[in-house]
Amino acid sequence: RMAELGTVYRYERSGVLHGMLRVRGFTQDDSHIFCTPEQLEDEISGIIDLIETLMTTFGYTYKAYLATKPTNSMGSDEEWERATNALEGAMKKRGMPYEVDEGGGAFYAPKIDVKLFDAIGREWQGPTVQVDLNLPGRFGVNYIGEDGNKHNAIMVHRAVLGSMERFCGGLIEHYAGAFPLWLAPTQVSVLPISDRHLEVAKAVEAKLKAMDMRVHLDERSETVNYRIREAQMQQVPYMVVIGDKEVEDNVVAIRHRRQGNLGTMTVEALAEKLKQEIANKENN
Repeated sequence: RMAELGTVYRYERSGVLHGMLRVRGFTQDDSHIFCTPEQLEDEISGIIDLIETLMTTFGYTYKAYLATKPTNSMGSDEEWERATNALEGAMKKRGMPYEVDEGGGAFYAPKIDVKLFDAIGREWQGPTVQVDLNLPGRFGVNYIGEDGNKHNAIMVHRAVLGSMERFCGGLIEHYAGAFPLWLAPTQVSVLPISDRHLEVAKAVEAKLKAMDMRVHLDERSETVNYRIREAQMQQVPYMVVIGDKEVEDNVVAIRHRRQGNLGTMTVEALAEKLKQEIANKENN
């Protein structure tokens, strides 16, 4: 199993370019798996597991298609049948719903295409699994079977994100910029009410950063309400407000961008709460 991130190019016409969702240069998480016919279905099943894990973790909704032999194709009917059956068998075995895209395969391979839904319900090509019937023979990729003879290996192309640009563009639309805590560019904004609270605010910032959290200390002289509103506009998940009472009680006041005021807690309790939310990749 070999994988790489590779940049590829397509000379898309200017009229069909579409933000990050359709571009001329993009990066694929490309992988090639070499296996025997007996290993094929299990390898495909493993890829589907990975695709499902990623899609559900990132909160995408999607639809799978089995793309079958086109009119112009390479390879024998027997090879196409074996490859198509392996793809279909892996989906059926795990109860994955799919539609058949008759004749939608590449000229060299049947494939599973996973289409991602964007914020307004349009489908975009994302992950793909292709069983290549052409390249192993052309490149002499073979193995010694139990019979002592050489056999062509089977080659599986797969991309679980599809294109990095399209995947990220879709996520931005999907979340409307309000990324869950584990994905948010800035996870916490620390807001001292005045200059006399700055020292404590810096200590809070340092504690959270020491736990690898993405923290912004907003020490501008604007009112705290102005800074809270701006943090919410920037979709920062959590705001930590520090004033006289918080310093006296050795706690911090917590605000969530959607739920509003969450009360006070110690920095240690806050850190534990955030750590759990990140570890569980909560999608709230």
